[in-house]
Amino acid sequence: MNSLFVKVYPYVLALGTAVLPQGVWAALQTTPFIAVHSAPKYASLAIMPYANIKAPKGGYLSTASNGTFDNLNSMNGKGSSVDGVNYLFDSLMSSSLDEPGVMYPLLATSVTFDPHKTAYVIFHLNPKAKFSDGSAVTADDVKYSFDAYQTKSNPGLQMYLADLTKTEVLSKHQVKMSFKSDNNAEMPLILSQMPIYSKKDWAKKDFTRVTLQPILGSGPYLIDRIDAGRSISYKRNPNYWGKDLPVNKGRYNFDRLKYVYYRSLDIAFEGFKSGQYTLHEEYTARKWVTEYNFPAVKAGMVVKYRFKHSNPIATQSFVFNTRRNPFQDIRLRQALTYAYDFEWQNKALFYGQYTRLQSYFANSELEAKGMPSAGERAILNPLLAKLDPVQRAGVLKNWQYPVSDGSGFNRNNLLQARQLLIQAGYKYKNGQLMDHKGQPIQIEFLIHQDGLQRTLMPFVRNMKRLGIQVNVRQVDVPQYIERMRSKDFDMTTSVMPQSLSPGNEQAQFWGSASADQDGNYNYAGIKNPAIDAMIEQVIRAPDRQALVTSTRALDRLLRAGYYQIPTYGKGENWLAYWNMYKQPAVKPKLSTGIDYWWSDAAQANKVANYLRKQ
Repeated sequence: MNSLFVKVYPYVLALGTAVLPQGVWAALQTTPFIAVHSAPKYASLAIMPYANIKAPKGGYLSTASNGTFDNLNSMNGKGSSVDGVNYLFDSLMSSSLDEPGVMYPLLATSVTFDPHKTAYVIFHLNPKAKFSDGSAVTADDVKYSFDAYQTKSNPGLQMYLADLTKTEVLSKHQVKMSFKSDNNAEMPLILSQMPIYSKKDWAKKDFTRVTLQPILGSGPYLIDRIDAGRSISYKRNPNYWGKDLPVNKGRYNFDRLKYVYYRSLDIAFEGFKSGQYTLHEEYTARKWVTEYNFPAVKAGMVVKYRFKHSNPIATQSFVFNTRRNPFQDIRLRQALTYAYDFEWQNKALFYGQYTRLQSYFANSELEAKGMPSAGERAILNPLLAKLDPVQRAGVLKNWQYPVSDGSGFNRNNLLQARQLLIQAGYKYKNGQLMDHKGQPIQIEFLIHQDGLQRTLMPFVRNMKRLGIQVNVRQVDVPQYIERMRSKDFDMTTSVMPQSLSPGNEQAQFWGSASADQDGNYNYAGIKNPAIDAMIEQVIRAPDRQALVTSTRALDRLLRAGYYQIPTYGKGENWLAYWNMYKQPAVKPKLSTGIDYWWSDAAQANKVANYLRKQ
């Protein structure tokens, strides 16, 4: 997901039984971090700058989850995995919350690889690393974990790790991972983020099965209590082996973490107001502006917090399933972008809180703006002949999605859409839009959220004004997950997060190979050789500038392909919490940093007394 490079620490640690060909030594580097395309800022620090080493331990943090759960093994892709399970497991390295794609030591103290020709990576494990039962974390556990991920996980994860050809144990604390390609600088970073399981723990278990049986991990928390499908609690492990590592000092301060499951966001919000959980992230502008006036807010017991981040805004969109008619026609998809009226919606429904998304990488340097630069043109030009004329024209222009007058009628844009449809050969009969075979255009719009119809209906009404028959189909969460997994929909909504250092995951989002894989993320069904080629350029970018340029070119191809209609978003998180939490003075740039918050005992008592009186 990230890809960064820096040429420092040009020395090599002992490599155990590794056999290296003549001439390789000079190219290798061993570093106590991973960073490709930039230099790490905190490699020599004893504590991260966004941590408070004096933060007290104690208290609890609880939050809401949506739907239900039935699986503690989030890595096999089965069932509904439980939230918070990541706290049970350590990865090989830990992400910086201030630097895109920079990783610092966790289970591994250092890594050895050639940043210019990355054909393999060797992770050097910390001899002090322990699972929660006291057993050592060894190279055998790392190998077991990645062998399982490559053969027994969901297709999306297997594709993400597709360039990993083999994992070898060099010694008890050294593991070597070799790649199919000989120049994949991103792979060490991808591998360093995966949870490490215990080989011994899985000896008599079936990795592929849904399970609520506790799984042995080496992370900072243990399972405390499971109320199947309704809630799960974790307790801080006082004997956590890694508590004194630089990335963990001042971190994991809460004694307990709890995730409470609700069938809908509206019900969850009512639970928050009554104190059923303590931290709530708000996703609805109407609620954020109008519904935080309940007694606890007025009494100062609940506070609102806006966190402005420096990440790309997650791409919220309407997705066309291009595997199906009528969405195989780019001209129909282009016309329907005129039916979306952001200006009226933002004014009437969102209280002016959102921004129209003009990019798949909005709020970042990766966003393509204006006309293509010389660098973008250089890598786009060889691909233009492969594009549909509509996509080719869109790639080369100063992009902007249709803008309405905000009146709510959207008349001019709908007239433009109608004209585009007629030019594309569609006809009208008795007010209905007919395809080239004389059949009416019918669409099922699949959703699962209770509150979505309010924001979706203006778009649906505009499609109906274009003569399209639209049926909004709301299903429960498990059915929605299964239908999305098997791509059984015409249109739906999606929220796709992005990274400041995009890489292999782009193939999962947009690549041809992922279009027909159950459980993968190419929901639109994109199969475009030009996009595949551009994804490869993103993955193989030799430096930061090349990464930015190729990502902007990819952005242009995605927009001009009209595979989705990006809708709206915000470059911040909206949080509300019961007033018993404190944060470090320095905030990270890429995350809310909740792992570094702590509970104020005096404030927690005030909140508890307030809730007892209600």
